[in-house]
Amino acid sequence: MKISTDIEVNKRHFDALFCTNRNFDLKKREISFAGKSAVLYMIDGFLRSDVLERILAEFTFLNKGDAQDEQEFFLHHIPFAGVSTECDDSEIATAVLSGRTVLMVDGFASAFVFELRNYPQRDNAEPDRDKVMRGSRDGFTETMLFNAALIRRRIRDCDLSIEYQSIGKVSKTDIALCYLNDKVDKTMLEDVRSKIKNSKIEALTMSQEDMANVINGKKRWNPFPKYKFTERPDVAAAQIMQGDLIVLVDNTPTAMIMPSTIFDIAEDANDYYFPPLTGAYLRITRILTMVVTLFLTPVWLLALRYPEFVPEVFKFVLVEEEQNIPIIWQLLILEFVIDGLKLSSLNTPGMLSSTFSIIAGIIVSDFAVKSGWFDAETMLYMAFVAMANYSQPGYELGYAIKFMRMALLIGTALFGIWGFIGGTALTLALILSTKIHGKEGYFSPVIPFSPKGFAKLIFRLK
Repeated sequence: MKISTDIEVNKRHFDALFCTNRNFDLKKREISFAGKSAVLYMIDGFLRSDVLERILAEFTFLNKGDAQDEQEFFLHHIPFAGVSTECDDSEIATAVLSGRTVLMVDGFASAFVFELRNYPQRDNAEPDRDKVMRGSRDGFTETMLFNAALIRRRIRDCDLSIEYQSIGKVSKTDIALCYLNDKVDKTMLEDVRSKIKNSKIEALTMSQEDMANVINGKKRWNPFPKYKFTERPDVAAAQIMQGDLIVLVDNTPTAMIMPSTIFDIAEDANDYYFPPLTGAYLRITRILTMVVTLFLTPVWLLALRYPEFVPEVFKFVLVEEEQNIPIIWQLLILEFVIDGLKLSSLNTPGMLSSTFSIIAGIIVSDFAVKSGWFDAETMLYMAFVAMANYSQPGYELGYAIKFMRMALLIGTALFGIWGFIGGTALTLALILSTKIHGKEGYFSPVIPFSPKGFAKLIFRLK
């Protein structure tokens, strides 16, 4: 509905809409200038009051006839670049609630919307998860406008588009689609736009996870992630340069990157901050570690089940002592224990974290073996798996590998070699069934095999 030219009608409408008598932080300020009555609506916590004061100071010098024509007033008497006009009451309400300042003047059919937002934010620092040994030390924050500026700083090209969208019937969360016009997959871009526009979600309560559900169209039970996430603006800028689409969501310091293969998700910024040979070595090490993490304990369990097929040189991996608890149960218990310790460490105060680590290390390692709960070999292999899991930059991929490893363990324990083969086939089927936008496949360039793409995967090629 369009606003009225009568300022009193507008004040009554928006006072009731904003509940100004109840909301202490939503401010209403009535003013007059050039013989006109006017009203300002703003949220105190978002307002850059120094800039607003300078704008209002300019209004005090206006003569009575300077505010008769709306267009002339907008063009010649508002000394601020970040201003636009809006006549729809719902758009005006959304502007105020998102932190903008709105000015309505008696006799004008449009309101003036000032971009005076100053969102509270934490300091810009290197993300804890995406650390690099060489390179920039800045990272995204919870403010989308600041994150967009960090990308603009790195890509100074007219083809860079940072397209504003809003999602959520209740939250009306700000999001931005960042891409290069001449490189992005237009079909993927239109599909994402359409899903955002037609979304029925009320709020992005879980930010990026809810955003992923909107784009997917439904909840996924496949554990392998479809999107890469990063808190580093240099990584986001590099992916945009390759033709990918970046989605920024307000209130979260993480950027969503699409499309992403399993190898894209396993990439790390350190691969590019070192010479090609070192970067290739780090990448190969990470891929091999991912494979070893998946198969180490299932293959060991398979060897214990079929000791007659183990070569003589590897006989040392067999457990000769009698176990109090079957090996399969030891492995599964430790899978849960390790995650339990991770959750405990997240909630441990910083001053106690070192003490907690020492106590946990003593109890779970030495005492656990001596008490007969676990064998030393089981502890060794699970310790390697737990530490090697952190070689993956993304939590989602690490847990996908963990779930597949547990499926392999259970299948091997129940059905032997056929269970191992079945678990491997299930893992491969889930990887190949993961559909992504814009690329040939989730396991590309291995399946379908591309020699050029495989060389680019292993070595840093242009």
